[in-house]
Amino acid sequence: MALQSGFIKRIRDIMRMDAGINGDAQRIEQMVWMLFLKVYDAKEDDWELNEDNYVSIIPEGCRWRNWAEADENGHSMTGDKLLDFVNNVLFPVLKGQDVKDGETVIYKGINVTPDTPVKKAIVKSTFEDANNYMKDGVHLRQVIDVINEIEFDDVKESHDFGFVYEEILRDLQSAGSSGEFYTPRAVTDFMALMIQPKIGEKMADFACGTGGFITSWLGQLSKQVTDVNDQKTLDDSIYGIEKKPFPYLLCVTNMLLHDIEVPKIYHENSLRHNLLDYTDSDRFDVILMNPPYGGHEDKSIQSFFPDDLASSETADLFMSVIMYRLKKNGRAAVVVPDGFLFGLDNAKVAIKKKLLTEFNLHTIVRLPGSVFSPYTSISTNLLFFDNTKSTTDTWYYRVDIPSDRKHFSKTKPMELKHFDECIAWWNDRKEIELEDGPKAKKYSVDFLLNDQGCNIDLCGYPHEEEEVLDPLDTIRNYQEKRATLNTEIDHVLEQLEALLPGGVAE
Repeated sequence: MALQSGFIKRIRDIMRMDAGINGDAQRIEQMVWMLFLKVYDAKEDDWELNEDNYVSIIPEGCRWRNWAEADENGHSMTGDKLLDFVNNVLFPVLKGQDVKDGETVIYKGINVTPDTPVKKAIVKSTFEDANNYMKDGVHLRQVIDVINEIEFDDVKESHDFGFVYEEILRDLQSAGSSGEFYTPRAVTDFMALMIQPKIGEKMADFACGTGGFITSWLGQLSKQVTDVNDQKTLDDSIYGIEKKPFPYLLCVTNMLLHDIEVPKIYHENSLRHNLLDYTDSDRFDVILMNPPYGGHEDKSIQSFFPDDLASSETADLFMSVIMYRLKKNGRAAVVVPDGFLFGLDNAKVAIKKKLLTEFNLHTIVRLPGSVFSPYTSISTNLLFFDNTKSTTDTWYYRVDIPSDRKHFSKTKPMELKHFDECIAWWNDRKEIELEDGPKAKKYSVDFLLNDQGCNIDLCGYPHEEEEVLDPLDTIRNYQEKRATLNTEIDHVLEQLEALLPGGVAE
């Protein structure tokens, strides 16, 4: 099978006929759990070949090869029989539940213990929150048949599928709120490039989504691999945590596709851990991530943070986690929204003071608002800092929209080449003044802390002409900006209440 974008279109066309699929997000989730089982089955072929007495954690009848593929006579399960098997046998078993006929156990649910190898345990954790949305067994069979055309023992085809998978991830940007799980590849590649990975270092992403930063890290580090030992060191260099089940499934599948047989990806909430309990063993050489922003966490989450750093904004909380989990002499590159730069509520100011006085915030790269389009038009920034010393000076660089377009979009996304000028400037830093203001400029830490009062919103973009957006984009932007504004208003009201006797105005 020649794997091209037609692969996704064929599956999409089939799923559109099924009454159970409602929208792109469900379509992608449906596709991905099947791809996971197909990829995992191919990996098990390798493990059976290379390991003595390998035993799958999946019962024989539930392994992809034994229910999704045709038998020796060319017959395959379909229709109501297939649908009944998937809903009432496959999913319960992979979630760890026994399937019985009366008191007799027909299929034993997979069992994970602390001694279960990671590469086996990921099956249960991957399916804990997965769903089968399709309601027509014939359509389900047709989708499975398309997926079965992929031959993972064909090196070229397996490599080509990596690009198809990237297209699936890109589709998330226009699949409603699922877009929050995907950072454009140009951004992750640029950050991984500038962080300069080294063999032997360990990196982490505490909100790893689909694994974009991890794959960009692996892409940079793989250039340094010269032997088997280097390859093993590379495979062991990653660590990811993802709270939401769907992107976790995507990420684990992504790692298997990148030949990471034991992906250290965990289905947890990074914020639900006491910040002061972290030890040296919990810290990393490099942290690359795009913390969720504008999100909401349970109020109890703030109890895991020191009072001065306890914020209701998720991006702020993640910034604190990053600082506490970065090794001495470690390096970090983090995506933050504009609100982090100009926000002056107590928690944001405390976090920025800690960042400037205890870490070396050496570079802030400002990105145009349309980089994450169409998911959001909120402007973002890339913070580069290390744990070597306190900040002396911070350089700003503004990445402008290329002259051949007014903004980035799904059809014309940002590409790594759009960072070329910034990359050239990085190692030969000079201040750049344009008619509309500074494009690149250095500011002292004293200016940022004292003159600016921790408002580090500098070298911004000039006022742009108003752009007429699609109605759905307009509503989405309004909701995001309203959520950000509400958070700021809540902080101000809390400060005002604290100044009033008994918290009540006289």
